[in-house]
Formats: sequence, C-alpha cells, structure tokens
Amino acid sequence: MAHAQIATFARVAKENTMPKRVVAGQKTLLSRTMHDIRYDAIHDEFYVNNPFAYAILTFRGGADGEEAPIRIIQGPKTLLGTGSRLEEDPVHNEIYVPTSSSILVFDREAQGDVAPKRVLKGPETKIRGGGGVVVDPVHNLLIIGVSGNKSRPGAVLIFDRTADGNVKPKRTIAGPHTGIIRALQLQVHPPTGWIAVAQPSESGPVAPEDTFIGFWNINDDGDVPPHWKLAGPKSTLIKPRGVALMPSHKEIVVSDMSLNALVTFYFPEIF
Repeated sequence: MAHAQIATFARVAKENTMPKRVVAGQKTLLSRTMHDIRYDAIHDEFYVNNPFAYAILTFRGGADGEEAPIRIIQGPKTLLGTGSRLEEDPVHNEIYVPTSSSILVFDREAQGDVAPKRVLKGPETKIRGGGGVVVDPVHNLLIIGVSGNKSRPGAVLIFDRTADGNVKPKRTIAGPHTGIIRALQLQVHPPTGWIAVAQPSESGPVAPEDTFIGFWNINDDGDVPPHWKLAGPKSTLIKPRGVALMPSHKEIVVSDMSLNALVTFYFPEIF
C-alpha cells in the first residue's frame, strides 16, 4: 500500500516554498487516502483518518519525519469503517467520526480498541451517505451533512451536541430550494451561527452542474435556500469538496478537486 505524507508550511507561503515539516513513512501509519484532517490548538495535536485501516490517528502538533502517532483508535469495538471524515471538539474533548449511517463519538484521549461513548444512529436520525460533520460548542450543536444524488438529494441535519441513539434532528435543511445534493465538508462560525457547506453535486463528473459553497444559519429549518452562494464562472469553482474558515482574515478557503487548487475568497458577511 502506498504511504501518504503530511506537509506543514509557514502561514504565508509563496510559490515553490519548501514545507517546514513532512510527516511520512511506515511508522506514521498514514495511507494514500486521507480525506480529512483536524488541528486542535488547545492541545497542540492533529487528527487524521486512515479509512483503509479503519483507524483514527493522533499526532503531536510538531510531528516531523517518520514519527509514529501518539494515539490510535482502531479495532472491532470502535465500529470504525471506511468513513473518510472526522471532527474534533477541543472544548469537550471529543472526536466525531461519520460513517455511512451513524456518527461515532470518542473521547479525545481514547486509545486502542475502545467502544464509542455515543453512537447517533437509526432511521429517525436521517443520517446516511457519510457526509461532513462539524461541532458548534458555543450553541452545543452537532451539524451533519447528508450525501445523496439527484434522485435522492442530501441535507444538513442539526442535533444537540450530545444526541445519542435513534433521535430526530432538531432542524433539517433539505429540499429543492436548498440545492443540496451532497453536503460534504462543513464549517460553522459559532459567534454568528453561519454554516458553510461544500456542495460538489453528484459524484463522478469532473465538472458537474449546480456546484457551490452555500451558507445557512444554525436556526434555519426546512426547504430554505442558501443565504449566500459562491458559484458561477467568476468564482472559478468547478467541483468544491472542502471549505475552511479564516475568521481573523474574514476569508473562506475552498479546496476544488477539479481545479486541483485552493481558492480563497474575502467574505466578511459571515464573520
């Protein structure tokens, strides 16, 4: 199996800039498929999923070279599968992992073959497709993306953060006016309650129709159109799969898999 690497750059990076550090090699246990990564500034750790090994890897913030993870969540009790997304909540010391039909919640310091502390799963939850997940620790909310296709579109589900078992969402953003087909990576800005959703449309096409970054509020419910959209030829976006917020710069960073690029927008409205 091919091994992946994680490169860390200075914040102000220029073209052809060498990385400050590169984490790579067999001892890292990284695989060629890493669809999500989270950094915890409070504890100076970052978390990466390895969907091939059904594992969540935790590295120290300054990891470099062929450095092993400091903790590994892996084994049959974990219920982990090939899910490729994750989220961490440093305020409540938890890690969230979406699967095709559930959200698994672990203690941040969990190690080895440990069972989740909570499992959000069942027909009432409407969870399916392994979309994105994000935590709003200020309003104590868990926000989940549902991935689908044009015949069975996706949604954004809003739960209490500590929801467990087969429970209904507090609010559901779904319907033709939302434009949501696949809600992949999500981000939330808790001070204002705005949610950013990467909507790359159907899987498969390099340049699918109706792709955008959409913005909703944590209080939205039902078939609500996005309050703002980043889309269209002037945006240069083709197939956006990831989104990150930079509040200190009032910027949105979008990863576009068809452009093979990161695109940054100045978007002060949500901050």
